[in-house]
Amino acid sequence: MTVRFTTRARTGLVALVVAAGLAFGVAGCGGGDDGEDGKPKDSSSASKGNDPNPNTQEGADETLAELRGEGGLTLKITSAARDAGGFVTVNGEIKNDSSEPARIPVQASGNETEIIAHGRSLGGATLVDSASKKRYYVLRDTEGRPLTTTNMPRLKAGESIPVFMQFPAPPTDSSEVTFQLPTFASGTIQISG
Repeated sequence: MTVRFTTRARTGLVALVVAAGLAFGVAGCGGGDDGEDGKPKDSSSASKGNDPNPNTQEGADETLAELRGEGGLTLKITSAARDAGGFVTVNGEIKNDSSEPARIPVQASGNETEIIAHGRSLGGATLVDSASKKRYYVLRDTEGRPLTTTNMPRLKAGESIPVFMQFPAPPTDSSEVTFQLPTFASGTIQISG
Protein backbone atom coordinates (compact mmCIF):
# COMPACT_ATOMS: atom_id res chain seq x y z
CA MET A 1 0.00 0.00 0.00
CA THR A 2 1.43 3.38 -1.01
CA VAL A 3 0.60 6.50 0.95
CA ARG A 4 0.68 9.80 -0.91
CA PHE A 5 0.77 13.21 0.71
CA THR A 6 -0.49 16.31 -1.00
CA THR A 7 1.66 19.43 -0.82
CA ARG A 8 -0.70 20.86 1.80
CA ALA A 9 -0.51 17.66 3.89
CA ARG A 10 3.29 17.59 3.60
CA THR A 11 3.52 21.23 4.67
CA GLY A 12 1.30 20.50 7.68
CA LEU A 13 3.40 17.44 8.53
CA VAL A 14 6.62 19.47 8.27
CA ALA A 15 5.11 22.16 10.53
CA LEU A 16 4.09 19.49 13.03
CA VAL A 17 7.58 17.96 13.03
CA VAL A 18 9.20 21.41 13.42
CA ALA A 19 6.85 22.32 16.27
CA ALA A 20 7.53 19.00 18.03
CA GLY A 21 11.28 19.47 17.63
CA LEU A 22 11.10 22.99 19.02
CA ALA A 23 9.00 21.80 21.95
CA PHE A 24 11.67 19.21 22.82
CA GLY A 25 14.40 21.83 22.34
CA VAL A 26 12.64 24.32 24.60
CA ALA A 27 12.09 21.63 27.22
CA GLY A 28 15.85 21.07 27.27
CA CYS A 29 16.67 24.76 27.68
CA GLY A 30 17.25 25.79 31.24
CA GLY A 31 18.26 28.89 33.11
CA GLY A 32 21.89 29.96 32.97
CA ASP A 33 24.36 28.88 35.61
CA ASP A 34 25.78 32.34 36.16
CA GLY A 35 22.63 34.04 37.35
CA GLU A 36 23.95 36.45 39.97
CA ASP A 37 23.86 39.63 37.94
CA GLY A 38 23.39 42.08 40.77
CA LYS A 39 19.61 42.47 40.43
CA PRO A 40 18.31 41.86 43.94
CA LYS A 41 14.81 43.23 43.17
CA ASP A 42 12.21 40.82 44.49
CA SER A 43 14.76 38.06 44.93
CA SER A 44 13.74 36.31 48.08
CA SER A 45 16.34 34.11 49.65
CA ALA A 46 15.41 31.03 47.63
CA SER A 47 17.99 28.39 48.30
CA LYS A 48 19.06 26.26 45.40
CA GLY A 49 18.13 22.62 45.41
CA ASN A 50 15.52 22.62 48.21
CA ASP A 51 12.58 21.93 45.90
CA PRO A 52 12.08 18.18 45.39
CA ASN A 53 10.57 18.83 41.94
CA PRO A 54 13.43 19.87 39.61
CA ASN A 55 11.00 21.23 37.00
CA THR A 56 9.67 23.87 39.36
CA GLN A 57 13.10 24.64 40.80
CA GLU A 58 14.85 25.37 37.53
CA GLY A 59 15.02 29.12 37.05
CA ALA A 60 12.99 29.68 40.22
CA ASP A 61 15.98 31.27 41.96
CA GLU A 62 16.76 33.54 38.99
CA THR A 63 14.38 36.16 37.71
CA LEU A 64 15.62 38.23 34.78
CA ALA A 65 12.56 40.49 34.85
CA GLU A 66 9.14 40.65 36.46
CA LEU A 67 6.64 42.59 34.37
CA ARG A 68 3.19 43.70 35.51
CA GLY A 69 0.25 43.47 33.14
CA GLU A 70 -3.46 44.19 33.12
CA GLY A 71 -5.90 42.59 35.52
CA GLY A 72 -3.33 41.44 38.08
CA LEU A 73 -1.26 39.38 35.64
CA THR A 74 2.50 39.16 36.13
CA LEU A 75 5.07 37.81 33.66
CA LYS A 76 8.24 36.52 35.31
CA ILE A 77 11.06 35.90 32.81
CA THR A 78 13.42 33.23 34.12
CA SER A 79 15.76 32.66 31.15
CA ALA A 80 16.74 34.05 27.77
CA ALA A 81 19.20 31.70 26.09
CA ARG A 82 20.84 31.58 22.67
CA ASP A 83 21.05 28.28 20.88
CA ALA A 84 23.36 27.10 18.12
CA GLY A 85 20.63 27.56 15.50
CA GLY A 86 20.67 31.35 15.81
CA PHE A 87 17.59 31.67 18.02
CA VAL A 88 16.89 33.10 21.46
CA THR A 89 14.33 31.28 23.58
CA VAL A 90 12.73 33.28 26.40
CA ASN A 91 11.15 31.18 29.18
CA GLY A 92 9.06 32.27 32.10
CA GLU A 93 5.67 32.08 33.72
CA ILE A 94 2.52 34.16 33.75
CA LYS A 95 0.75 34.34 37.08
CA ASN A 96 -2.64 35.72 38.05
CA ASP A 97 -1.92 37.73 41.22
CA SER A 98 -5.49 39.00 41.49
CA SER A 99 -8.36 37.52 43.48
CA GLU A 100 -10.47 37.07 40.32
CA PRO A 101 -10.04 34.77 37.30
CA ALA A 102 -8.06 36.42 34.48
CA ARG A 103 -7.34 35.76 30.83
CA ILE A 104 -4.23 36.74 28.89
CA PRO A 105 -5.33 39.83 26.91
CA VAL A 106 -5.95 39.31 23.20
CA GLN A 107 -3.56 42.23 22.53
CA ALA A 108 -0.66 39.98 23.66
CA SER A 109 -1.07 38.17 20.32
CA GLY A 110 -0.01 41.35 18.52
CA ASN A 111 -1.72 42.85 15.51
CA GLU A 112 -0.38 40.78 12.61
CA THR A 113 -3.25 39.09 10.80
CA GLU A 114 -1.29 35.89 10.16
CA ILE A 115 -0.51 35.40 13.87
CA ILE A 116 -4.00 36.39 15.09
CA ALA A 117 -5.51 33.80 12.74
CA HIS A 118 -3.96 31.06 14.91
CA GLY A 119 -5.64 32.08 18.16
CA ARG A 120 -4.42 33.60 21.40
CA SER A 121 -0.67 33.60 21.85
CA LEU A 122 2.24 35.73 22.96
CA GLY A 123 2.95 36.55 19.31
CA GLY A 124 3.09 40.30 20.00
CA ALA A 125 6.29 39.95 22.04
CA THR A 126 9.45 41.67 20.78
CA LEU A 127 13.09 42.04 21.78
CA VAL A 128 14.62 45.48 21.22
CA ASP A 129 18.38 45.69 20.81
CA SER A 130 19.16 49.36 21.46
CA ALA A 131 22.85 48.96 20.60
CA SER A 132 22.13 47.91 17.01
CA LYS A 133 18.79 49.76 16.85
CA LYS A 134 16.85 46.63 15.85
CA ARG A 135 13.58 45.03 16.95
CA TYR A 136 13.17 41.25 16.82
CA TYR A 137 9.70 39.72 16.45
CA VAL A 138 8.54 36.25 17.51
CA LEU A 139 9.44 33.60 14.94
CA ARG A 140 6.76 31.71 12.99
CA ASP A 141 6.58 28.23 11.53
CA THR A 142 5.81 27.51 7.87
CA GLU A 143 2.06 27.77 8.55
CA GLY A 144 2.42 31.22 10.13
CA ARG A 145 1.92 30.01 13.72
CA PRO A 146 3.99 31.97 16.24
CA LEU A 147 6.68 30.01 18.07
CA THR A 148 5.29 30.88 21.49
CA THR A 149 2.92 29.46 24.04
CA THR A 150 -0.57 29.43 22.50
CA ASN A 151 -4.16 28.75 23.55
CA MET A 152 -3.54 29.77 27.14
CA PRO A 153 -6.34 28.95 29.55
CA ARG A 154 -8.20 31.34 31.81
CA LEU A 155 -6.14 31.59 35.01
CA LYS A 156 -7.78 31.17 38.39
CA ALA A 157 -6.72 33.48 41.22
CA GLY A 158 -3.14 32.63 42.18
CA GLU A 159 -2.68 30.22 39.23
CA SER A 160 0.37 30.36 36.95
CA ILE A 161 1.39 28.75 33.66
CA PRO A 162 4.82 28.30 32.03
CA VAL A 163 5.36 30.23 28.81
CA PHE A 164 8.01 30.52 26.10
CA MET A 165 8.74 32.71 23.09
CA GLN A 166 11.38 32.21 20.41
CA PHE A 167 13.09 35.04 18.51
CA PRO A 168 15.90 35.46 15.98
CA ALA A 169 19.12 36.01 17.95
CA PRO A 170 20.64 39.48 18.05
CA PRO A 171 24.39 39.70 17.29
CA THR A 172 26.53 37.87 19.86
CA ASP A 173 27.96 41.15 21.18
CA SER A 174 24.40 42.23 22.14
CA SER A 175 23.57 40.50 25.40
CA GLU A 176 21.22 43.10 26.90
CA VAL A 177 17.84 43.64 25.24
CA THR A 178 14.48 45.12 26.19
CA PHE A 179 11.62 42.63 26.29
CA GLN A 180 8.19 43.98 25.32
CA LEU A 181 4.75 42.33 25.36
CA PRO A 182 1.54 44.32 24.71
CA THR A 183 -0.38 45.20 27.91
CA PHE A 184 2.68 44.37 30.08
CA ALA A 185 5.43 46.69 31.30
CA SER A 186 8.75 46.50 29.41
CA GLY A 187 11.90 45.15 31.03
CA THR A 188 15.60 44.76 30.31
CA ILE A 189 16.87 41.18 30.23
CA GLN A 190 20.27 39.53 29.73
CA ILE A 191 20.70 36.89 27.02
CA SER A 192 22.94 34.00 28.01
CA GLY A 193 25.00 31.82 25.71
